[in-house]
Amino acid sequence: MPDQSLPLAGVRVLDFTRVLAGPLCTMLLGDMGADVIKVESPLGDETRQWGPPYAGDPADGMSAYYLSVNRNKRSIVLDLKGAHDQAIARQIAAQSQIVVENLKPGGMAKFGLGYDDLKAFNPALVYASITGFGQFGPYRDRPGYDHVLQAMSGLMSITGATDGEPYKVGVAIVDVVTGLFALSSLLAALRHAEITGQGQHLDLALLDSAIAALVNVASNTLVSGQAPRRYGNEHPNIVPYQVFSAADGDFVVAVGNDGQFAALCRLMGVEHLIHDPRYATNPARVAHRTELVAELAETFRTRPAKAWVDAILEAGIPTGPINSLPQIIGDPQVEARGLMQEMPLDNGALWRFVGNPVGFSETPPVVRYPPPLLGQHTDEVLRELGIE
Repeated sequence: MPDQSLPLAGVRVLDFTRVLAGPLCTMLLGDMGADVIKVESPLGDETRQWGPPYAGDPADGMSAYYLSVNRNKRSIVLDLKGAHDQAIARQIAAQSQIVVENLKPGGMAKFGLGYDDLKAFNPALVYASITGFGQFGPYRDRPGYDHVLQAMSGLMSITGATDGEPYKVGVAIVDVVTGLFALSSLLAALRHAEITGQGQHLDLALLDSAIAALVNVASNTLVSGQAPRRYGNEHPNIVPYQVFSAADGDFVVAVGNDGQFAALCRLMGVEHLIHDPRYATNPARVAHRTELVAELAETFRTRPAKAWVDAILEAGIPTGPINSLPQIIGDPQVEARGLMQEMPLDNGALWRFVGNPVGFSETPPVVRYPPPLLGQHTDEVLRELGIE
């Protein structure tokens, strides 16, 4: 039974997605109370086997990758190549408010499950399609994977050392951003459908999302007409805003205004830099980046990282250590926020996971279901919906 205290209680989501962008979006809908029915082929979501590591026996398909984006869902197995299972999918769609899919353009229509097919009998349906390049355009039929989109979007061109090769971000950030764009768009379209009775088709492309995620860097190019270069761990528009090396390790300093720069200089004992015309304002510091960073770096190397971080924080300037994942998982701030959670999986393994990061004052997200085994809920779902 749905938890009626959650904001999306009573909303059914038919989820034809796999891998990352789509499953992240539908998981977050599930966190908010939606009944997410994950439709898998007989082989299952391919990420079930993207391991190690696995929680429990690898044969159960509970890879860490799959677990990361599939909580609060119920899994059913349908072979969409067959007319019988296509008919079942249409019956579920008739009783759903949202459909999310990430096949290639036209892929769902081949099964009689495209937006036009389903809106004919469910005109209020909100239907999101997530693809690499969108539903139209010269690249529409290309396969789209995150690394390729990081490269094509320009993201890799601005990521990495100034004198090295382009780098991708360490997680599939384009998939993550696209999943978040899909989530916000679906919620807006759902509200519109509830008010007007009119559904709509949402066309989400990884390429579009990746370019939109470039925000100020894309704006710099549009305003200046110049291609941005890589700055490594520095910032193109703010100085000093980067990694520095202390006596025993590295840390980050993020000076956002002239007052913070003056405070930093005072605590470092380099007050003469405050009134140096090369550094008095942020535009001047950007123009004389190399000289200023060299002066600061020399001083930063004289003390341990923790000593610098503590002193800089005391002065009200943003700074922090460069943590490993084990370090941040055990950090007292993370513990206080309750972000790391655990619960048993249905295969008996203990599952540790990162919870929903949003704090709702009245309707906090709840993990009602752990990520499901393949086809675990097929009979249950069909029985509930009166489908034979």
